[in-house]
Formats: sequence, structure tokens, C-alpha cells
Amino acid sequence: MPLSSTGATAIHRTWTALWLCLSAWPALCATLVAGPPDQGPSFAQTLQKARDGDTIEVLPGTYHGDVAVIRQRQLTIRGRGQRPVFLAAGRHAEGKAIWVIRDGDITIENIEFRGARVPDRNGAGLRFEKGRLTVRGCAFFDNENGILTANFDDAELRIEDSAFAQAPRNREALHHLLYVGRIGKFSITGSRFHDGYFAHLIKSRARESFIAYNLLVDGAGGHAAYEIDLPNGGTATLIGNVIRQGSNTRNAVVVSYGAEGNAWPSGALYLAHNTLISDAMGAWFLRVWSDKLPAGTPIHAVNNLSIGAGVLSMGAPGHYVGNFPALAAMLVDIEGLDFALTPGSLLRGRGVDPRLADGPDLTPRAEFTLPVGTRPLVPPAQWSPGAFQR
Repeated sequence: MPLSSTGATAIHRTWTALWLCLSAWPALCATLVAGPPDQGPSFAQTLQKARDGDTIEVLPGTYHGDVAVIRQRQLTIRGRGQRPVFLAAGRHAEGKAIWVIRDGDITIENIEFRGARVPDRNGAGLRFEKGRLTVRGCAFFDNENGILTANFDDAELRIEDSAFAQAPRNREALHHLLYVGRIGKFSITGSRFHDGYFAHLIKSRARESFIAYNLLVDGAGGHAAYEIDLPNGGTATLIGNVIRQGSNTRNAVVVSYGAEGNAWPSGALYLAHNTLISDAMGAWFLRVWSDKLPAGTPIHAVNNLSIGAGVLSMGAPGHYVGNFPALAAMLVDIEGLDFALTPGSLLRGRGVDPRLADGPDLTPRAEFTLPVGTRPLVPPAQWSPGAFQR
């Protein structure tokens, strides 16, 4: 049986860590432990002792102002047990973030970041500058930006099963829950977003953006503008997401592509099996800024559901097939966050084969599951539009 991409990645990382341990002889890779006050050395103190290939385990508790710059070339940081909380408490690293990732292959798991504030109002829970960063099972609440990246076109960011919420209520700055700069690759799966404020839930300028099986529901208290903004085009693939814009939005657009012009040699937008919802009046579920993109930029929208008063797309050339408008009553329990079509829905089985003849395979492989995460999806005999097939 061939390895899945996840399995292959795990094996690659294991061999990378082993190689680093062996190449660092006579030192050996170690597991170091950081704790809150009165429970051992702080995270920043432990980080100073860590060598390439080491793992830092962080004990449960609240870490007030324990900010740091991560300079190691390879490091795993993992919260042990109940998720440790790193509260900025008025402090920051280099005027940028609670933690700054300088350059390397870094994995961060099961850590919560709260309250990032910096003088220029552009602080972050994590500031990722260069290299490769994997974030898994983490949470980002009440930060000026949950994660903010720099603009190196060989950088890669991967986020899995994480939560982003509670943008600061500040109208004098734009606080995105997740802001990805002009990096090479960005992917996010199994993650949840809510409670934005005047900015976007996800903004990505990456050359390749893969956004799949996430729940972006701004909620009754949310005031986000776009739910997803892809201002510089690039190759963007959105599969199996629930994207719900709240009634307090300040912009009718739900997903925006190319608003600031293409910044990459080529680009394409693939939108498949998403459930797009707007509680506002006159929604524009997908806005493609064709006049700012190269002529002939591929646009494919396949098997999407759009719920609410509005249009899926307007005036943008592309391949649109298997997309249907629907009513909230056609979903099992929209307020209870169950966005599957009701068992007797007339839209069941009305989708098309999501494999494109002239593009990538857009077949969903998973579905979002609460509170965060995904479950595998067994392909049905006949596809239905939307993010869920059950």
C-alpha cells in the first residue's frame, strides 16, 4: 500500500531529526522541559539550551510574558497534557510577536498564544520569518495577528487542527486572524476561525495556498470583512470548507481573489465542495478581480453550495459546474454547526465528478469535525455539492 502524503512527511521528518542528531556528535538530541513560574526553567531559558534536533516539552500552565526568538535550525516544541497558554502580558520579542521563528524547520504543537500587542499594532502570536514551520493543535486568541509571516518565496507554512479567534476590537488597525505573506507554500486543514473584526479571517499572498476542510464561521459577534482574501492571486485551492460570513460584515464579498493584482509568474483558483453562507444582504460569494489578473487565469468552481441572498460569481470568466444555491433550511442544523444537507434534500447526488479534465483532481479527501480536526471521507457513489457528503 503506498504511503499517504502525511505518512511520507512524518517519515521524512523522523529521518531529518535522526540525521541532525547523528551529525551533531558528540551531542545527542535531547528532550528538555520548560515550566511556568515555580515549576522549572522558563521557556525562554530552556530555549537557550536547546540544540538542533532537540524537543522542548512545555508543562501545562500560564506563561506570562515568556517571549522568545527561535534560532535553532530544527526543533520541536510540544505542549504536554492540557494546552499551555503563553500570555503576552505586555511583552514581545523584537517588537514582533510572542515567539519569532527566525529560520529553520520548526514544529509547534499544542500551545496557545494570547494577547500579542506591539508598538506598530502588527504583533502576532507567532511571527514566522523564514524556513519551514508546522503548527499543529495550537490556538491563537486576541492577538493583533494570530500568525504573521515575512515574505520569503522559499518559506513554507503548514497549519493543522488549530483555532484562530477574537481579533482585537480596534478600528484604527487591521487585525487578521491569519496573515500569510508572499511565501512559497501555505496550507491549512482542520482548523476553525471566528470572531474577526474589520479585517479578514484568512489573508494569503502565498504562491501556493491550500485551504481545505476548515470551519470559518465568523459568528454573531464577528465583524470580519472578507472571510478569505487572496489579494495576489497565485495558485489557490479551496476544498471542503464551510465559510460563513456574519451579518455584521463590512464587505459583501466572502472569498476574494486577485484584488491587488497577480504577484507570481502564474496562478489559478480552484474552488470545490465548499459551503458558502452569508447572513448579510446582497452577498458576493466569490469575487475574482479579472481586470487585475493575467488574461486567461484559470478559475474553476465545482460542487459548491451558496446559501443566502447573493450570487456565487459575477462577470468572471471560468469553469463553473455543479454549483447550487440553497436555503439554510436545507442543512441539518446551521446554528448548531451541522452543515450537511438534510437526508431528503433534493440536492443530494446533484454534484459532478470533481476530477478536472484540464486541471488538478479536486476530490475531497476529508471533512471538518468539531471542535477542530478532520475525518477521512469515503467517496460516495454520487457526489453532492457542499463540504459534507454524509
